[in-house]
Amino acid sequence: MRKLLLHLDASPHPSAFDRIVALDAGADEVLSYGAVAEDAVRDLVHGAIFTRGPKDLHNTAIFIGGADIAAGERLLAAAKKAFFGPMRVSVMLDSNGSNTTAVAAVVKLQQAAGELRGRRAVVVASTGPVGMRAAGLLARAGADVVVTSRRQEGADAAAGAIRQRFGQEVRPKAMADPSGAAAVLEGAELLLSAGGAGVCLVPRGAWMGRAGLRAVADVNAVPPLGVEGVEATDNGVDRGGATAFGALGVGGLKMKIHKACIARLFERNDQVLDAETIAEIAGAVTGAR
Repeated sequence: MRKLLLHLDASPHPSAFDRIVALDAGADEVLSYGAVAEDAVRDLVHGAIFTRGPKDLHNTAIFIGGADIAAGERLLAAAKKAFFGPMRVSVMLDSNGSNTTAVAAVVKLQQAAGELRGRRAVVVASTGPVGMRAAGLLARAGADVVVTSRRQEGADAAAGAIRQRFGQEVRPKAMADPSGAAAVLEGAELLLSAGGAGVCLVPRGAWMGRAGLRAVADVNAVPPLGVEGVEATDNGVDRGGATAFGALGVGGLKMKIHKACIARLFERNDQVLDAETIAEIAGAVTGAR
């Protein structure tokens, strides 16, 4: 029986990237729908699940994408609400690649640090979906996490969202511009820059050679990079005493995790792959605990 993936995308045009990755990961066909609103989800989901009996529903799955993670979360909730009894399929949320990228970045930091519990981690530009999820996952693993935004109210809002989503406390700090990076990094062992493309947030002098800093990761691949002195291709390179991971170094693992998750969707029909579950799958992919 063919493996069919229903691709629901809140953006006007469903992501070609997500469709191609799904096909490469083993889906036989991807049914992509763009500009999907919450009120359309039930009928789309029912159209997917009513075509096959319960014993065959593991061959159907749902992937939720789009550029807006908040919209993706609403589509996920609507999809779960459409299920009933045995009539359900596995579903994955990865709007804008935020879950798989955040998980990959955290795994890279963990590989370099060896242990996350008790480590002080700074997530710069944590108001975005990658930063918020990475901060939540780091906190779940026992790290002492600082989250930043240009304004204190933004950092406070991010900390509140992380508390609501992950049930974890993080410490919000304002970092108005790159000149404040050195102060924010005081005592940090791990640094993740999760800012937008083409914006340098952490100057070289703020982190390179800093005592105690073990690992640095940057998910921005567009020059200027988020962390000055890190190269996009870095994948465990020593930079001034810290192990560095650039966007392509993180991205290589992100792709492996993404494909492993798509394959996992077709093993059972009752899975929900969100940040925490994707982190578990990443552990199986990398051998990390």
